[in-house]
Amino acid sequence: MKRARQKVVAENEAPQTSQESKKQKTCLYGSVFGESDLHTSVDWGSLPHHVILHIFQFLPLVDRARASSVCRRWNEVFHIPDLWRRFEFELSQPATSYLKSTHPDLIQQIIKRHADHLQYVSFKVDSSTEAAEAACDILSQLVNCSIKTLGLISTAKPSFMNVSKAHFASALTVVFVNSKSLSSVKIDDTPLDDPSLKVLVANNSDTLKLLKMSSCPHVSPAGILCVADQCHGLKELALNYYILSDELLLALSSEKHVNLEHLRIDVVSENPGQVEFHTIKKQSWDALVKHSPKVNVVMYFFLYEEEFDAFFREETPVTHLYFGRAVSKAMLGRIGLNCPRLIELVVCANGLQPLDDELIRIAEHCKNLTAMGLGECEVTCRGFIEFVKMCGGRLTQLSIMEEVLIPDNDYSLERLHLEVSKHLGRMWFPDMMPTW
Repeated sequence: MKRARQKVVAENEAPQTSQESKKQKTCLYGSVFGESDLHTSVDWGSLPHHVILHIFQFLPLVDRARASSVCRRWNEVFHIPDLWRRFEFELSQPATSYLKSTHPDLIQQIIKRHADHLQYVSFKVDSSTEAAEAACDILSQLVNCSIKTLGLISTAKPSFMNVSKAHFASALTVVFVNSKSLSSVKIDDTPLDDPSLKVLVANNSDTLKLLKMSSCPHVSPAGILCVADQCHGLKELALNYYILSDELLLALSSEKHVNLEHLRIDVVSENPGQVEFHTIKKQSWDALVKHSPKVNVVMYFFLYEEEFDAFFREETPVTHLYFGRAVSKAMLGRIGLNCPRLIELVVCANGLQPLDDELIRIAEHCKNLTAMGLGECEVTCRGFIEFVKMCGGRLTQLSIMEEVLIPDNDYSLERLHLEVSKHLGRMWFPDMMPTW
């Protein structure tokens, strides 16, 4: 009898629950379609093109492709040019990669129907040579393109570097010749060479604004000088130090050239003691800053300690410095004396000697410093507080590993965080792990 009563109650409650659910859905649909549409079912196939297009723009590619099979109208929207102006090809070997490869059928459909719509294109490949060669094959077929931005992204080496130089250059030439409106080219870690750069310049000199080509061993100083001589609208340039020259800086400082905004330089050595780095003259740096007073000169160092001799012996207009390997006290002392434009400094490692004097010198001479990061280094609490006190509230980023700070008779770590917070004007704690 008791079970029968429970069953009756449950049956009586079911319609009420259903009503509440229906009411919630009605409210939801009402907010989207208005009260007048509440008593009619929504015909998703009759939605206006611009509404479907807006929905598609939020969908991942796979979901967008699936949605295109709902009806003919949605399939028509799937092929509207606006959806194909920006596209990233993902190419990988499934057995060795976490990337989801773009389906070959979709690639062929894009080449056949949307090559002339593509404007912002990137290729993300894994470390396999097959993926890089597939990217080159696709590039070779973009004969009707009008690309503005091209990016070749390798998630791990060697990738593009294993492709033959002839195959890579031939594929790039197709895009460089046919686009004629390239404004941004990012081709790090590739077999790009001087003849390819000349083709790029010959067809896109009036539009090229950004060129990133670090770790391109087949490019010479003469090749990059060709870019600087003819691409007068260049605003950002990223390259390796070995192709940086006085001639290049002077070319970027000519009256015809616009003001450069970012110059990014990788200073890399794979074999300790086997690379001798040339010196850039102070006059060349001065010419660049005079022509482009607001230029950011960003340098990434991955050197061994004995290879720093050529750097910062004279005033250098570097604004952002990143040291990925150990750097000596002497080098940091030179930075404090000869880098007055320094804005950001990150030191991942140093010897086991406290850097108090070097930090205080940097605080004294680098009046624009707003960001600092220290990893495997040593600084006394007293020295660190003195550094922060001299920099004041202008330090917007201060990432210091807790192991860096050496307590002394005056300051414990607990008192240090209160003192530093007071001078920064905000709450601050040492980091447990690097945040740069």
